[in-house]
Amino acid sequence: MTKKERVIAAIEGKEPDCIPSGFSLHFPAEAAFGEAAVDTHLQFFEDSDTDILKIMNENLVPYMGEIRHGSDYRMVREMSLSDDFMQDQIILVKKILERCDKNAFTLGTLHGITASAIHPLEKMEPGYSYDSVREKLCRLLHEDKDAVLAGMKRIADVMCELAGEYVRLGVDGVYYAALGGETRFFTDEEFEQVIKPFDFQIMKSIKDAGGYCFLHICKDALNMQRYQGYGQFADVVNWGVYEAPFSLEEGRKLFPGTAIMGGLPNRHGVLVDGPEDAVREEVHKVIKQFGRKGFILGADCTLATEQDRKLLKAAVQAARE
Repeated sequence: MTKKERVIAAIEGKEPDCIPSGFSLHFPAEAAFGEAAVDTHLQFFEDSDTDILKIMNENLVPYMGEIRHGSDYRMVREMSLSDDFMQDQIILVKKILERCDKNAFTLGTLHGITASAIHPLEKMEPGYSYDSVREKLCRLLHEDKDAVLAGMKRIADVMCELAGEYVRLGVDGVYYAALGGETRFFTDEEFEQVIKPFDFQIMKSIKDAGGYCFLHICKDALNMQRYQGYGQFADVVNWGVYEAPFSLEEGRKLFPGTAIMGGLPNRHGVLVDGPEDAVREEVHKVIKQFGRKGFILGADCTLATEQDRKLLKAAVQAARE
């Protein structure tokens, strides 16, 4: 099987010739944009030899003005694929697809509604913390729900456009990075009313465009039950098994009929500490426990930028044994 055939077999619940894998990381700031990003992606794909080539996306919803109160969120204007941040991402994807392994499975990264809704807020405060900006979004929603939801709808609409454009450009699937499941921010009711409808809108657009939808559920201390029903739009689901925490077996029950990607922690354990023999042993253990159908080896989330690529390649190769 080719790498692409291997991944599609896993998605379809078949047993591939060997277990496919997919890993990614954020590249250094000086290599995250333009030609440097193209070269860095291609080098990472070569070094790691993963079956899934995930194209990162650091071209975020831009700063649009000082959003200090809920009503200020009206400054989040309507956007389109002609906006500079969208064009920069489209050009990056085109150039990588022109030069990457055509036998591999390609993914375009799309930041979910929660992440995209806080990106304009991050640029207001260069020293922001993740929790502080998330808490601010919650506060803005409480101050003027209508204004914030209208702005989030404009964001969701352009993300749907990007999803369709990814598929038209030739990627095999879209990696949808979802946030909002952390219990310390939204309540279950707020998540159901505010986050889930936009998640569903964007994920459905991926499927409607003809792409495979990879749902990544990010961060720690999650109420995974909030994602009940997401499987109707997802072909593959990945989450922080060790961060959530929520085991692979629990995930298989929550998302019946979807493939599962994961099995290894991303910032501790054998991928960080090695040695290579320990990496291989852990990969074999994970595969034996989960089974060989509907499984893609991966990590809880993005790996550290300084990840030892020899250890990563050892994991990829062990999955093929």
